[in-house]
Amino acid sequence: MTIQLEDAAQCVVCRQAAGEESAADGVLSRCRGCGFTRTATRYAAQAQPDLFDGAYYHDYFARAAQWRFEAALRLRWLLGTAHPASVLEAGSAGGYFLEAATHAGLAASGVEPSETCARYASEQLRVSVRQGYFESAAPAGAVEAVCAFHVLEHVDEPRMFLAVARKALTTGGWLALEVPNIASAAATRAGASWAHLQPGCHRWHFSPRSLTRIVEDSGFLVRRCDTVSSRHYMRRRHRLSRPGISTMVADRSAWGSARTTHPSLGDHVRLLAQLPEGPAQP
Repeated sequence: MTIQLEDAAQCVVCRQAAGEESAADGVLSRCRGCGFTRTATRYAAQAQPDLFDGAYYHDYFARAAQWRFEAALRLRWLLGTAHPASVLEAGSAGGYFLEAATHAGLAASGVEPSETCARYASEQLRVSVRQGYFESAAPAGAVEAVCAFHVLEHVDEPRMFLAVARKALTTGGWLALEVPNIASAAATRAGASWAHLQPGCHRWHFSPRSLTRIVEDSGFLVRRCDTVSSRHYMRRRHRLSRPGISTMVADRSAWGSARTTHPSLGDHVRLLAQLPEGPAQP
């Protein structure tokens, strides 16, 4: 079924007005040209206006151990390829990744739209966080790495976000992204019931292919792109729980392995890209 009202919209990724078709029971609109998927306009218009207020983080701070576990894994992944001396995190939430980076000897700072989280990170974790939106608060040419974990799916304009990230980096600097994977085995199985769809707050739905394309088109060289299962971020006791075992069985069925990483079918896309040496891209 084609959503005629949205046929003239220009795709964020391919920048063509090829028209869109409905997906996931009408929750999503998919570009007929390149296949990029976004939340349908009527659902995006209902997005939560209070996403960044205190109530949204009601249970967040009680899960500090989990966030520190995830932060350590993300930092290890980043440092496995890149070796920045400084890092700027867009959407730094409670500051746990910044805390891990600081403990590893990096000069770490963040930009976070939630006043609640920015204050917590500054006062409780003693990390450097500026309250505001990355697109308007990021310094220019200041850092060797920009990180955004589960942020790009929320922003109003992904290309503007990537342009600001590029300007914030020194020559040869690194961009680290993680987003839900709309091409994952789980998303294909679950359709409109997929846990990471979240049309109330996720505007854009990337795959490894579409994320790579928009990042490269924004002037970066993609050095590494893969996907991870949700199990990747489960601590041992959760992996051994019934939901954890169920997820492992589903992963093995989908890609024939109990590994938590896969080139394309995992729940989350991870991408590392580098700003080229030489003259800045237009």
